[in-house]
Amino acid sequence: MSKLSIIKSMLLIVCFAFFINENCFAGAWTANQGSMYQKLSANCYYADQRFDKDGDTADFSDNGEFTDNNISYYGEYGILDSLTVIGSFSYKWLKDETDYARSKTNGFSDMELGLKYRLLSGQGNVFSVQGLVKIPEFYDEDDVPALGNSQYDTEIRFLFGQSLYPTIPGYFNIEAGYRFRAEDPADELRYLIEFGLDFTKQLYGRVKLDGIYGMGNEGSGSGASGNPTATLDYDLVKLDACLGCKISSEWGIELGYRPEIYGKNTSSGANWSFSFIYLHP
Repeated sequence: MSKLSIIKSMLLIVCFAFFINENCFAGAWTANQGSMYQKLSANCYYADQRFDKDGDTADFSDNGEFTDNNISYYGEYGILDSLTVIGSFSYKWLKDETDYARSKTNGFSDMELGLKYRLLSGQGNVFSVQGLVKIPEFYDEDDVPALGNSQYDTEIRFLFGQSLYPTIPGYFNIEAGYRFRAEDPADELRYLIEFGLDFTKQLYGRVKLDGIYGMGNEGSGSGASGNPTATLDYDLVKLDACLGCKISSEWGIELGYRPEIYGKNTSSGANWSFSFIYLHP
């Protein structure tokens, strides 16, 4: 992808927005004690191209296609006003297909569990730290395509959020973290930029620039077999845009689109999602 294309994508991010209010869970903000946020999503990911080691796109060999259709769950719960537990898992249907072969796998992939702690807050801003662990205990490492890399990851992340109320009904959020990956896969520097705004009392949108930078300290393995999204060392930048509707004070729905706009040594595809949201303040 050219520098001009990346600049255009960044400008697109600034033009999109996300909704937030005092009871919303987002980015650096922690949940109030006893509050709960749950999100159940149906996701469809498709890729017939890859990013090479120089960041250029090319077709998979033999007219290859990779799909990852999955149902995912993400939840947050406020243990204390300043301490939130987070968790996520997915059930996946994977397919890797070429002109000459086809392989399929279905099952649970990696689970992630973590804690987010608010360090500072004031004047509409908040600064938090988050730690999580990825748990690969729910699938067979010999499956093809592989449902995961079959190793534990741990991550430390710092998050800063600033509310834009009452000037405009929105906020921005910035995150940076480091993921330590066991065994062969390379460690990762992870970063995220997010902006937001209410459209109406019911309608909202969100956008995130979500990035991964591989640290180049991978081992001698070959990565997750048959899964082009799980190579040993890769860079990836995704543009995550979403439109949603608040059906009531507790229920909402969202439609999301997440294209991969830059990368190295991984697939080049896009994901569509439809989500149900439950928020108990």
